[in-house]
Amino acid sequence: MTNPPDAPEQPISVILPPDEPSQVGFGARIRNYFLTGLIVAGPVAITLYLVWAFVTWVDDLVRPLIPLSFRPDLYLPIKIPGTGLVIAFVALTLLGFLTANLVGRTLVDVGERLLARTPFVRPIYKTMKQIFEMLFSKSGSSFRKVGLVEFPAPDMWSLVFISQPPSAEVAAKLPDGDEQTSVFLPCTPNPTTGFFFYVPRKNIIELDITVESAMTLLISAGMVQPGANGDQKKLAALAATARMAQEARAAKEPA
Repeated sequence: MTNPPDAPEQPISVILPPDEPSQVGFGARIRNYFLTGLIVAGPVAITLYLVWAFVTWVDDLVRPLIPLSFRPDLYLPIKIPGTGLVIAFVALTLLGFLTANLVGRTLVDVGERLLARTPFVRPIYKTMKQIFEMLFSKSGSSFRKVGLVEFPAPDMWSLVFISQPPSAEVAAKLPDGDEQTSVFLPCTPNPTTGFFFYVPRKNIIELDITVESAMTLLISAGMVQPGANGDQKKLAALAATARMAQEARAAKEPA
């Protein structure tokens, strides 16, 4: 019996080959079905949990800012999650709309000048504003490319996110002759920590993968490789293999 046409070349280990159904015991079948169900339900459960945690966090953050008489919970018999997220979205969208006109820009400029003259607050606000503008502006080019650098030893390559060229002050102190650029080398499995350094552009091998694929590769510690077979094809192969094994066992059982 041959494998289904869209099955991977090597069968996934949690499902035994369908050509030996007589050697599959009851315990092994239960284990295989359990692992298959875990593969299907695990990502869905974790995704729903993270979404629920984010919605709850936003609700708890926004709810104290809403006057008591305007809270939907007072007029509804049940607590509806996500109201804080909706209010935050509407408020931020309205703020962006107001900032786009002349009056809004004037108020923003006044507020920025006030913060720029406040001790201790000025460097924090300036840094945060630059980071948010680079991350969310359409023209920002920060962390748009992924590359490899030889680190921490020869013949050992690490994944980096390519950032901006150095400023004029920093570039003046770097070695002449090579075009330098700044990179961020994240750690695994927590990519929010890592190393920042300048490296010659010629020493970076750019990869044709997205930042999202690189983050998945880092968080999974290499278990999920970019360009591998899609999860849907793997799940389809699992289901097809289990179904074929079950049909083979049913065919050998006496009527």
